Amino acid sequence: MIFSDEYFMLEAIKEARKAFEKDEVPIGAVIVCDNMIIAKAHNLTESLNDVTAHAEMQAYTAASAAMGGKYLTGCTLYVTLEPCIMCAGASFWTQIPRIVFGATDPKRGYSNIGNRILHPKTSVTGGIYEFECAQLVRMFFQKKRN
Repeated sequence: MIFSDEYFMLEAIKEARKAFEKDEVPIGAVIVCDNMIIAKAHNLTESLNDVTAHAEMQAYTAASAAMGGKYLTGCTLYVTLEPCIMCAGASFWTQIPRIVFGATDPKRGYSNIGNRILHPKTSVTGGIYEFECAQLVRMFFQKKRN
């Protein structure tokens, strides 16, 4: 059975909910290779006291271990929020050929500086379950303000 982008984004949303429950910014990511999830991750910046512990960075590390190497060719990253500049830059070095994200990030998303930060062979699809992904982030920050 071939799974859809929507199926894998729902898995990333499950990871984002785990982050929300841990009082982390609710971003989730999964990396898929050959129609199979090889890495699941969510933000751990507060838990690890590490500004680089974004969901994507955690997923890249786990996927590299699963693949037995640093290159993630043949894989797809599913992430609930458009990657920031750091995570997009790291994606360049993994040579991941495809990124699928849920909600755009108008403040910190990589697209604010353009697509040149991505590997030239990386394709991007955005807007998969955009409302649900954005709603989790809105709820998190609304809870912080109250």
